[in-house]
Amino acid sequence: MTYDLILAGGGLANGLIAWRLKQLRPELRVLCIEEQPHMGGNHTWSFHESDLTAEQHRWLQPLVMQSWAAYDVHFPQRSRRLNSGYASITSERFADVIQADLGDALRTGQRISRLTPSAVVMESGEQLQALAVIDGRGVQPTVNMVLGQQAFLGQLLRLRAPHGLTAPIIMDARVAQYQGYRFVYVLPFTADTLLIEDTHYVDQHSFSAAQLRQHVAEYAAAQGWEIAECLREEQGVLPITLAGDFAGFWREAAGQPRSGLRAGLFHCTTGYSLPHAVRLADWIAAQPSLNAEALDRGIRAMAQQAWNSQRFYRLLNRMLFLAGRPANRWQVMQRFYGLSEGLISRFYAGRSTLADKLRVLTGKPPVPINEAVKAAVRYLPKHYEN
Repeated sequence: MTYDLILAGGGLANGLIAWRLKQLRPELRVLCIEEQPHMGGNHTWSFHESDLTAEQHRWLQPLVMQSWAAYDVHFPQRSRRLNSGYASITSERFADVIQADLGDALRTGQRISRLTPSAVVMESGEQLQALAVIDGRGVQPTVNMVLGQQAFLGQLLRLRAPHGLTAPIIMDARVAQYQGYRFVYVLPFTADTLLIEDTHYVDQHSFSAAQLRQHVAEYAAAQGWEIAECLREEQGVLPITLAGDFAGFWREAAGQPRSGLRAGLFHCTTGYSLPHAVRLADWIAAQPSLNAEALDRGIRAMAQQAWNSQRFYRLLNRMLFLAGRPANRWQVMQRFYGLSEGLISRFYAGRSTLADKLRVLTGKPPVPINEAVKAAVRYLPKHYEN
């Protein structure tokens, strides 16, 4: 049997592609292959209301675990509520909904040994053919990107009493700072359950899981929350792009269509990837022909547009990671969250205007100006295009 499309990996990007095709193009022969027992891994994906169109919100809604009308941020010298919608999808909800809809178009618990743009060879030796294969198996090491890291460990906790939160805490930087910018992220799912995530923007992640768990326990205790049990734990390291050689990055693919983090489709400052994955799923579902060459060309064009549009964000990343003492990096974010809600919303959506960019860079800098200038020009085009 020859498939129209094989999706290697059942994570966020490929899962949404498979699901959207099932909704809009049920006549296509699509197969999604996931190595783990279920799709989606062990994650929580969040997004801001302004990140998506009304139609995208509509088709994504069955996956949404919880949504809120506002969110809070806290810093040593600033606390603020932003009246912007926010929503989260858990991997459990993702798997429950999409796996049921895909049926026999999904294989789980099966490992791919190698693939090409038009074929997949399973570890069992089985060979599968397709008009196109999309590789969405997560971040791949590359020499063509200069990356920082967003390392995190989160625990979904049931408390012995209600926590009292009415909105998520997207950043609470009123915590000890270590090798870089540290904050705690809190999602209140029910009156007595919440996700607490200890997050670090660092040059190189060096914390043990035990240390990060201790940070979560200490934060809960500081809020007066008594933990009854840990329902789930997730951890990971997301790439934060400082600079890179985009052309070199795509030459590594050698014509292999890619998706998600593997294609570089994420917000290079926040690490949020869901809006990019939604747009990619919509784009693929609208293509009249799903041949490998056309998909590779189209996805690369989307990635190129995203890369070009995020030049300013990579500049900010270099200032965050390279200017000033690591323990003082929180000052950059504290200043940012003093700006207008519209500017902040456009920043998360990746649609910052020229006026937004000028506003971010003007005023009293939160890092030494000489170090900011050095950080801004580091990795200029001798080896990398910023």
